[in-house]
Amino acid sequence: MVGSDNENVMDNMNIVEDEKLGRDGAIVPEVGMKFKDEKEMFEFYKRYAYNVGFPVRKRNSKKGDDGVVRYVTFTCSHEGRRSIKKPQATIPTGCKARLAASADIDGTWKITVIHLDHNHKISSFKSRLYRCNRELSAHLKRRPEVYDMTKNPLHKSCTSVVLEAGGGENMTYVKKDCRNYIEQVRQLRIGEGDAAAIQSYFSKIQAQCSEFYFSMDLDEELRLKNVFWADNRSRQAYKEFGDVVTFDTTYLTNKYDTPFVPFVGVNHHGQSILLGCGLVSNEDTDTFVWLFKTWLQCMHDQAPHGIITNQDRTMQNAIQIVFPNSKHRWCLWHILKKWSEKFGYHVDKSSIFSVMHVLVYDSQTVEEFEEGWRAMIDTYDLHNNVWLSGLYENRDRWVPCFSKTTFWPGMSTTQSSESMTSFFDGYLHPKTSLKQFFEQYERALRNKVEKEYQADFKSYFQMVPCATKYEMEKQFHAIYTISKFKEFQDEFIGKIYCEVISASEGFLGTTYEVREDVINDERVKKRIFSVSFRRENCDIICSCHLFEFLGIICRHAISVLIRNDITSLPEKYMLRRWRRDVSRSHTRVAVIYGTPRQLRYDKMCRAFAELADLVADDEEQTRAIMDWIEFQSKELRMTKSRSGCNVDENSIS
Repeated sequence: MVGSDNENVMDNMNIVEDEKLGRDGAIVPEVGMKFKDEKEMFEFYKRYAYNVGFPVRKRNSKKGDDGVVRYVTFTCSHEGRRSIKKPQATIPTGCKARLAASADIDGTWKITVIHLDHNHKISSFKSRLYRCNRELSAHLKRRPEVYDMTKNPLHKSCTSVVLEAGGGENMTYVKKDCRNYIEQVRQLRIGEGDAAAIQSYFSKIQAQCSEFYFSMDLDEELRLKNVFWADNRSRQAYKEFGDVVTFDTTYLTNKYDTPFVPFVGVNHHGQSILLGCGLVSNEDTDTFVWLFKTWLQCMHDQAPHGIITNQDRTMQNAIQIVFPNSKHRWCLWHILKKWSEKFGYHVDKSSIFSVMHVLVYDSQTVEEFEEGWRAMIDTYDLHNNVWLSGLYENRDRWVPCFSKTTFWPGMSTTQSSESMTSFFDGYLHPKTSLKQFFEQYERALRNKVEKEYQADFKSYFQMVPCATKYEMEKQFHAIYTISKFKEFQDEFIGKIYCEVISASEGFLGTTYEVREDVINDERVKKRIFSVSFRRENCDIICSCHLFEFLGIICRHAISVLIRNDITSLPEKYMLRRWRRDVSRSHTRVAVIYGTPRQLRYDKMCRAFAELADLVADDEEQTRAIMDWIEFQSKELRMTKSRSGCNVDENSIS
């Protein structure tokens, strides 16, 4: 504990008055007491509670604007309400005893609120049985672990420990704690086996493809902590689509509490594409630094221009360390998702949601957003909302008008990452074991690759017809993938809602005012956009900055170009990223995902498909082939039945 004059805990204990002492000499907490960190303060409160005779827990905490925990509340464990579904009549609830504290900028904690009275009986003799006070020492942990490894009954271990402690009244844990620890130990042993199995699996894949990359991070006891891997297809795709990457830790956590963390980009069809992924045991700065450095090394030290994540502070710290020159944005999708949680209590929540939505999506300039934000804060008296204040301080990380002049290829949120993770739905779930994870991951990824192949095929052999006879539309029709041409076509058709209402000459060219009728639910809102145009080099810039942000020229610019009789655009407005006539290296990488069984299965399927193409037009040959297949199926079923062999369809051997 740190006093106002930097006294330590013992100093305060010596000067405390007798009336401030609790049972057995415990120091009574009071407002103004200071501590060097949160842990020291909690241990102090636990010692007081142990001596007085009540259980404690951490009730809640809040972060400051800097993302560091600045406010915390500890309460008596009887503080909550009684469960209706599972009432526990013997446990009183609603206790108001608590300690609240806050930290200053230097990290010093000070008690700000203290309530000492309880609404239930307290007894120091029962303190050792409260969950918060039960613990297994390193020595006591070793005994049940040894008994378990030698297959001895668990109750023998517990009995010996009771005798060693001098009786049950001196024990600091109950039998249930011992059983829980054994379950943890068994889980860690599974982890060791998984580490070896995963390394063996990765080595097999690497033997098939030398460009397959993986790295495993082990703890001091050689247990698996973190793992990263990327196949050659992902590494080649990064060369084309690694300019902007999303990184999401929110998808799933398997039964080993190991989050799956995919690196995801956007391909030429606007589809999400995997650029590597990992499993991490922690979400602290050191873990993310290891993961990011490993990924960067895998990608030949070529950092992305931009990276999108959630608001995790530790991730932000790691990005500043590993990607100091990359632009870092927050996931707008995650931020807006939190609004109902943060303002569900507010009487004007619907109005606040509506105003915020307009601010985020309709603000064309920083000044417009700033003015609208101040008005919202004043109107709904949100000056003291800590969460909003933190968002405002970091507004350049998530509000589109602050970053729309930088290229983010359709990734204004982690929407592409969300679609990537939802793609794994049905294959992966939180209870998936590590072994099952890689089996299902392969199946899911092969399906994803097939979807890209199908989109490539359609873009080569099919096309959406032009909606007009303008040469400019035909220009993009000839070279863009179907999905990206549709986006351009939407803008081209959207020019019918636009009207050039004024033009003024300037030193850098002509500036046009374009009015657009934005029609939503039969309501028309007129918005004004400013478009500057230089005829000599066909430079055109719109205040909406759609081209700079998404790589698709906007309807306002198209209106000005047509007004100036521009029939076709220079190459700089037709991005290689969206073209269908580009040969990309990742599409030539052989797909090796799958077990030997799966690869054999695919090989046979392709052979059967080729055979079917050859004979499908001949009824007699088709019947002969089908008879042969039926005969082979019966023979194989009989053979497997006699041998008692069951095929494990989920094997990854």
